[in-house]
Amino acid sequence: MASKTYGADEAIPIAAEESYPSAAYGWFVVFVLTVAYVFSFLDRQILSLLVEPMKRDLALSDTQISLLQGLAFALCNVLVGLPLGRLVDSKRRTWLVAGGIGFWSLATAGCGLVRSYGALLALRMGVGAGEAVLTPAANSLIGDHFPPHKVGLPLAVYSIGIYIGGGLALVIGATIIAGTLKSGPTLLPLIGEIRPWQTVFLIIGLPGLLVALVALCLREPRRTGAVHSVTAADGSQVAAALPLRDVLAYLRANKRAFLAINLFMGFSAVAGYGVAAWVPTMFIRRHGWSAVEIGHIYGVLLLTFGTAGVLCGGWLGDVMTRRRGASGRLRAAVWVKLATIPLIFGYTLLPNGSWALVPLAGAVFLPTFLNGLSPAIIQQMVPNQMRGTAISISLLVINLLGLGLGPTLIALMTDRVFHDPAMIHLAILAVSVAMLLLSLTCLLIGYRPYLALVERLGHARLASAGPPVAVDGAAVP
Repeated sequence: MASKTYGADEAIPIAAEESYPSAAYGWFVVFVLTVAYVFSFLDRQILSLLVEPMKRDLALSDTQISLLQGLAFALCNVLVGLPLGRLVDSKRRTWLVAGGIGFWSLATAGCGLVRSYGALLALRMGVGAGEAVLTPAANSLIGDHFPPHKVGLPLAVYSIGIYIGGGLALVIGATIIAGTLKSGPTLLPLIGEIRPWQTVFLIIGLPGLLVALVALCLREPRRTGAVHSVTAADGSQVAAALPLRDVLAYLRANKRAFLAINLFMGFSAVAGYGVAAWVPTMFIRRHGWSAVEIGHIYGVLLLTFGTAGVLCGGWLGDVMTRRRGASGRLRAAVWVKLATIPLIFGYTLLPNGSWALVPLAGAVFLPTFLNGLSPAIIQQMVPNQMRGTAISISLLVINLLGLGLGPTLIALMTDRVFHDPAMIHLAILAVSVAMLLLSLTCLLIGYRPYLALVERLGHARLASAGPPVAVDGAAVP
């Protein structure tokens, strides 16, 4: 039967659905994965409130702090991200998720017991290693619980974990800091005295072990639309990871689209992670606010405007895809970028901290649309059994550029260019605008190659549609 190919700007009709788990169970899985993502950002973002006490107690510079916030994570994603992504494409993803959560939770708690900068850096790298598996596995799992035209919103709900976690880290962290500063150092059996900022790491890290147990109990779904399988001993067809040579050949054949889209996300992340790491410190230094004050306020902004932005981005992406085809999500991303520029100037240059909160709220809301758009953009570019690898590559670029450069680039601007910690607002402004323009340029360069790739892949999927297969040789319900 002939297959119709839909153009970049043509509405895409809703096709017959493959066999997916029930919607209720699918949303339960999304909930569990989102909670895990919340905990990952609790563990990651809490550092932004602890800059000043850690600098004092360990005699650190802004640049050393920035390495804890960013490069430690980026290095681990380079080392373990791609191998874990390959495992996600063929092994039990629920087990991988549970193991990752448990590992990073223990590493976070361990940060509360360290006595030196070297030990702290090593443990932060451990947190990054544990977190490297979550998003590739979560995106792959969610993609097998919902059909393509409905997957944008579930992926966006998962993505709000960034802002719920980041917001709760600030709100809860500020509350814990306020309490621990009053009580002073804590004396633990066999360990000895720990400072208030170390107590925060223990309180934030240990509850993640409970989330790991829940994740371990999730059912592994069938892989829908699998394009490579092997025959098991019982004669059934079992999903298997695509051979690495085929994956590399696919990436090479579509290198312009993959490179441009990943750089677009990476440069966006430089600004995003840099701002998240240093905005609390900007309000402390520039406006004289306390860590508790800015922690509560910025945390609420992330929880409300950040969450709303991601959900709006996911919903808008689904609507635009149905109406305009593959170009829908890219069009939305362009307008979001352009509308964000004046907001950056507003919150960094306004002399009054209370006034600066208004454009800051907008600068949290609009860019977070991209977190609702980006996962679905990547999924549209690859067949099922490349999802884990594709997301791992995307995370590698995002973390290497975003986490590796974002916090450190702003710190280097204050230390080496302005030579004044009080000029942190100008460093944030310069880095944010430069990265925004770079990311927008990459998106425009990759626009047409991306649309051509999605169209070719959509035609191939229609031509080779078949039943889903089991996972890792197991009898999966």
